[in-house]
Amino acid sequence: MRDSRLDRLADVLVNYSCRIGKGEKILIEAKNADYSVVSAIVEQVYKAGGFPFVQVYENRVTRAINMGMTEELAKLMAEFDGYRMSKMDAYIGIRGGNNAFELSDVPPEKTHFYDKFYAHPVHHEIRVKKTKWVVLRYPNEGMAALAKKSSDAFEKFYFDVCTLDYAKMDRAMNPLADLIERTDKVRILAKDTDLSFSIKGIGSEKCSGLRNIPDGEIYTAPVKESVNGVITYNTPSVENGIEFKNVRFEFKNGKIIKATSNNNEAINKILDTDDGARYVGEFAFGVNPFILEPMCDILFDEKIAGSIHFTPGACYDECNNGNQSAIHWDLVQIQTPEYGGGEIYFDGVLIRKDGRFVLPELFGLNPENLV
Repeated sequence: MRDSRLDRLADVLVNYSCRIGKGEKILIEAKNADYSVVSAIVEQVYKAGGFPFVQVYENRVTRAINMGMTEELAKLMAEFDGYRMSKMDAYIGIRGGNNAFELSDVPPEKTHFYDKFYAHPVHHEIRVKKTKWVVLRYPNEGMAALAKKSSDAFEKFYFDVCTLDYAKMDRAMNPLADLIERTDKVRILAKDTDLSFSIKGIGSEKCSGLRNIPDGEIYTAPVKESVNGVITYNTPSVENGIEFKNVRFEFKNGKIIKATSNNNEAINKILDTDDGARYVGEFAFGVNPFILEPMCDILFDEKIAGSIHFTPGACYDECNNGNQSAIHWDLVQIQTPEYGGGEIYFDGVLIRKDGRFVLPELFGLNPENLV
C-alpha cells in the first residue's frame, strides 16, 4: 500500500501549486525519485482532467552525458526539449539522489555549455516565464544524512514541511510584501557583513507553495547598480557539484569586485560566466517555520526561518532589475542568534533582528505563528 503522505503531497503539487485544469498539459520530470511519488502525481493529474507527460532521469546517466557536453549538443538538446516545454501549461520537477556531489567531477567548461545553452533557454526562458511550475526534492537517505537526521525522522520533517498550510503562509506574507513595495533603502548588518542597496520600484513576490515545495520566501531585487559593501554567507552551498563555504563578496556600484571562499578559483569561474553573473538578481527573506538549520540543499536552505538569500545572476520577471545571466546562485545567510545574529533596516527602521520580525504587522511571519 502506498504511503498516504505521498497522496497528500501530490494533491498539493497538482491542485494547489500548479492548479491543473481540464485539458491542461503538464510535464513531470523526475530525477532519481521513487516511482511511487511520480505515480501519485500522475493519478492526481488525471483526476483534475489534465494530460501528464513524464520524463525520468538517473543522475549517473546525466553525469555521463555531461562529461562529453559540447555547445553544439547543448543547443540541439535545447531545441528539442524547448519545443516540448513550450507546449506545456505546467511543470513539476522532482529532484532526488543520494549523492549531492554526483556531478562534481564534470569539467567546468562542460557544465558551462549545459547551463548557458540548455538549462537557461529551456528552463529560465520557457519554463519559468511561460508555465505554472513547481520544483521539489524527494526524501532519501542522502538527504537525511545531510540534515543529520535518521531516515524516519527526516521523512517526518519532509512531509511536515512540504504539506504545511501554505494558504495561511500566503496571507501572513501580505504585510511584508506591501512594506517591500514602499521601501527604498535597505541595510543589512551581521557578522562580517555591512551591505546597503535600494529596492525602490522593483516590487515584491510571495513564494508560498506555488513554485517550490518546500516553500516560504518573499523576494525582490536590488536596483542593479545600487549595491555597496560586504556580505559573508554562513551557509554552505553546492553549485556545479562543488561545495562552497565562507563565501564573501565585496560590492561596488552593484558589481562583485572581489569574491573569496574555500575555493577561490572555482567561485570566480562561476562569476565570470557572463557579464550579469557579478550582479545580483534577487534579495529574499526565508520564513518556513519547520526549516531551522542548513542541509546543503538550496530548496530547503533558502527557506530557513530567519535567513536571507542574496543571489548573483539572473533576476526574475516578477521583480525585474534588468540583470540577465545564465546563472542564478542562491546563497544564504542565517541571522538567528545561533548563527551570529543580524539586523535588517528598511529606510532606517529596524524590521528584523536576530531572525525575528520586530514590527507588529510582521509578527505573523515569525515561526510560532506559521505552524
